[in-house]
Amino acid sequence: MATTSKRRLLLFDIDGTLITSGGAGEQSLKNAMQEAFGIPEDLQGINLAGATDGLISRQMLEKSNLDVTPENITALLDAYLHNLKQRMPLHKGRLLPGIIQLLEELKKHEGCVLALLTGNVARGAEIKLGHYGVWDYFEFGAFSDDSHDRNQLGNFARARALERHGEEFPPEQVYVIGDTPRDIECGRAFGGKTVAIATGNYSLEELEAHHPDFLFPDLSDTAAVVKVLTS
Repeated sequence: MATTSKRRLLLFDIDGTLITSGGAGEQSLKNAMQEAFGIPEDLQGINLAGATDGLISRQMLEKSNLDVTPENITALLDAYLHNLKQRMPLHKGRLLPGIIQLLEELKKHEGCVLALLTGNVARGAEIKLGHYGVWDYFEFGAFSDDSHDRNQLGNFARARALERHGEEFPPEQVYVIGDTPRDIECGRAFGGKTVAIATGNYSLEELEAHHPDFLFPDLSDTAAVVKVLTS
C-alpha cells in the first residue's frame, strides 16, 4: 500500500503561464488544417485559452464538417507538430516573467515535485519548453494525449506521481498553476489547490471572479510565489 506523501505536487500549465510562443502555436494549427485537409482555417469561434489540443482538433474538424475520427485527429495533430517545430524559432515568443528564477528556487525544495498539467500533447509541450530550455525542470506531466477533457488531467498527474514516487499525493497537496478559468476548473475538479496567474488572456479581475485559492499578476515575485507553493 502506497504511503501518503507529505510533499507537494506542483502542476504547471505552459501557454500563458510559463511561456508565450509568439503566435507559433496558433499559426501551426492554421497551417495544419490546410496541409492535412486542404481547408483554410482562421480559428474564429474556437477558444484556445486553456483548451486541450484534443478538444481544439475536434472543434476544428467539426467546424470544417469533417468526421471527428481518431485518424483525422492524428493527421491534424501530426501536421501541427511538424509545423510547430519549424515555427518556434521564427516567432518572437519568450519565457514569461520570473520563470527561470522560480523554477530554480523550487528545484531546491525537497518537499516539492515539479510536473506539468497542460492542454498540449506531450510532444508539443516538449517542443515549446525545449525551445526555451526549461523542459528538463519537470519530471513528468499530464497531457492532451491522456484526455481531451482537461478536467480529467489532474487524475492522470496524480497517478503518474504515484507510479514514479510510490507515494499518494492527496488532492490538497496538489497545486495547479495556470492562466485561465479552465485551469482553475481543472484543479477544482479533483479537489486540488488553484493558483491563477494573469499573464495570459485573462485579467486579474476576470480570474478573481472564478475564485482561485491564490492569484498573482505574474510569477516574478519569486519569494511570494515560493511561499505559497511550499509552506
